[in-house]
Amino acid sequence: SGLVPTDLVAVGAGAICGAICRYQVGRLAAERIAANPNRYGHLQGWHTAGINVAGSFVLGGVFAAPTPPVKPQQQQQKIPKMIPLHLFQGLSPKAKLMLGVGFCGSFTTFSTFSVDVVNMIAKGETGKALAYVATNNLGGLIAAAAGMVLVKRILG
Repeated sequence: SGLVPTDLVAVGAGAICGAICRYQVGRLAAERIAANPNRYGHLQGWHTAGINVAGSFVLGGVFAAPTPPVKPQQQQQKIPKMIPLHLFQGLSPKAKLMLGVGFCGSFTTFSTFSVDVVNMIAKGETGKALAYVATNNLGGLIAAAAGMVLVKRILG
């Protein structure tokens, strides 16, 4: 059916924000480790696992949020700046694209995770690599489920 320009804008806007957040978390982690390597040096690279688990939580919540039906007359209405939680009816398909595909897609990173694991194994850090794989995979699954449960409980 072709590309939809507004979908591309939604994904792109979310991706920009997700990439900037990921960069900032990595930069802050690197600065903290560099400032005190004796205390934090063992955490080198683990920020990626934290990012992946946090992103899984957010994506679980985005997935669990309802998508309210849009009536033609609603499309013309202005959206208020702040919606009280009790009036929140869900996320539009565009919001889900922006947050799920865009933000979470660029915030989380399977490629960095993969390179980190290969580097750990190459350095002979097999135990660390296994713990890292477990943290990313099990932590991500648990976080995604927690995000889903939390959103479903909040939105009832």
